[in-house]
Amino acid sequence: MLDFLTIQTAAGSGSVISILYTVLLSFALSSLVALTYEKTFRGLSYSRNYIQALILSAVVAGSLMQAIGENPMRGLGILGALAIIRFRTNFKDPRDIIFLFAAVAAGISCGVFGYAIAVIGTLGFCAVAFLLYYSPFGQARSFDGMLRFNVESDSVTRISLENVLKEYCANVALISIRETAQGTRLDYAYHIKMKKDRVKEEFVNQIREIKTIRDVNLLLQETTVEL
Repeated sequence: MLDFLTIQTAAGSGSVISILYTVLLSFALSSLVALTYEKTFRGLSYSRNYIQALILSAVVAGSLMQAIGENPMRGLGILGALAIIRFRTNFKDPRDIIFLFAAVAAGISCGVFGYAIAVIGTLGFCAVAFLLYYSPFGQARSFDGMLRFNVESDSVTRISLENVLKEYCANVALISIRETAQGTRLDYAYHIKMKKDRVKEEFVNQIREIKTIRDVNLLLQETTVEL
């Protein structure tokens, strides 16, 4: 195990070794934060770019703190440069902001040679995230996929579809209905939760066997990652 007190003493001079410690430890800790985010994510999809941003933001934060050092004028200069940049990223989930802040905090701690604080703080954050994930505060998913298709608007098809959904799905919720082809067909979107003993390929095939249904798309969380 690394002796962080020894490292902090050696890093005081701002040498190349201390910079390498900062970058490598920032990368390692932010990777742990990103992995925790991925494992505790609840939703239909997560962004691969956001995962990369978590890691890169920690490295950038650590490098900036090394560059500023104890010089207040450098800090003001960097603050002015950052003020020029317009950040237009919209976070749909407040949890995303917290994870980004955790990654940046790890980078800042490494940048000011607070390696012990960075390690203990990151480990504590990840432990609490997993604890909340498995606690009553972590709500169980009602749905794990989305089903889309279009169909002719007749009652016979609707009855056949409902029978298939009852057979393969534990939970079903209609999201939207939209008219297409000048009102002769309807485009459906459902949130679904598959039954544990059911195979998704068989489910899709059963739906496609209904005569008037076309363009069947099934999106399940286990295989979904936004590019």
